[in-house]
Amino acid sequence: MQFVDEVEIDVIAGNGGHGCIAFRREKYRPLGGPAGGDGGAGGDVIFHAHDRLSTLLDLGWRRKVKAESGENGRGKDQYGKAGRDEIVQVPVGTQVYDAETGELIADLDEHDKKVVIAKGGRGGRGNIRFATPYDKAPQRAEDGEPGEKKLVRLELKLLADVGVVGFPNVGKSTLIASVSRARPKIADYPFTTLVPNLGVATLGPDRSFVLADIPGIIEGAAEGAGLGLRFLRHVERNRVLLHVITVDPDPERDPVEDFDKLQEELAKFSPTLAERPMLVAVSKTDLPEVQEALPTIREGLEARGHEVLAFSAATGDGLDALLLALERLLKANPRENLPPPVTRPTAEDRPHGDAKGFPEEPPPE
Repeated sequence: MQFVDEVEIDVIAGNGGHGCIAFRREKYRPLGGPAGGDGGAGGDVIFHAHDRLSTLLDLGWRRKVKAESGENGRGKDQYGKAGRDEIVQVPVGTQVYDAETGELIADLDEHDKKVVIAKGGRGGRGNIRFATPYDKAPQRAEDGEPGEKKLVRLELKLLADVGVVGFPNVGKSTLIASVSRARPKIADYPFTTLVPNLGVATLGPDRSFVLADIPGIIEGAAEGAGLGLRFLRHVERNRVLLHVITVDPDPERDPVEDFDKLQEELAKFSPTLAERPMLVAVSKTDLPEVQEALPTIREGLEARGHEVLAFSAATGDGLDALLLALERLLKANPRENLPPPVTRPTAEDRPHGDAKGFPEEPPPE
């Protein structure tokens, strides 16, 4: 399934129906008076968050969403039928922006939450509404009001509990696969993971949380390097972060420096991200070079105020302690304590993806 996390669409609410000018002219009813009914109200465009969806792919194929217009009023006191609302299901975590102003219109951050994005027009009043003792045969009625029209940008920000961040090939996807039933693609080349992977870690009855592997974050990600700019926004929704580091085969790479660089990228994207509650874990401890470097890594990160855990997804060593530590951190940081996400227009800042939000292949390194 293709992962689409940003689209632009036109939303058009229904127009209100026109009021009617009519008079009763039945036999045996002289001077029947006005009988023009009101027009029906136009339908609204409503976005409905549903947890069965995980991508905006369905909306990526639609250029516009349009609600039904109300019917015109008719004679014999008949009111026009109201237009049917157009209800659009979107994934939980979808934010709706006005594409022209960048204003946040709605944040659909809960299952079953519904928000009216475009309001339908009011139906016009028929001449029956204008009858008075001084004007018993009014010759006027109102036109229906047009429905709202908007160009909106939808951004999906994953609502995972734990955001797993780190440079490519540090073992994030392997970790997700080891503690959940998720089966991400795993290989030993950079940018194997091109879309976020979600997994549910279960520690026991009523003890589970969702982890998200956030791909493509490297040095310069906040300026568009790698895939980071496209996926950094997903980190904003995570209650806590798990920063995974390891010893890279490149001798010029240092795990502690990698940690500092990634912290800098998070701070550039959003100042609140660098302050998010965090655990730091060293992966691949089954490798001799990692075991050898572990004391030095611990010393460097503890000097920065971080406790360091270690694990091997291949052998399972340290995974239970890591999950328990994440559970404790999540209990101490409920979702309602999350700072509001940063809102930003992104029309010219997207290095990848076409105008409809479909991802393209990343550029060659």
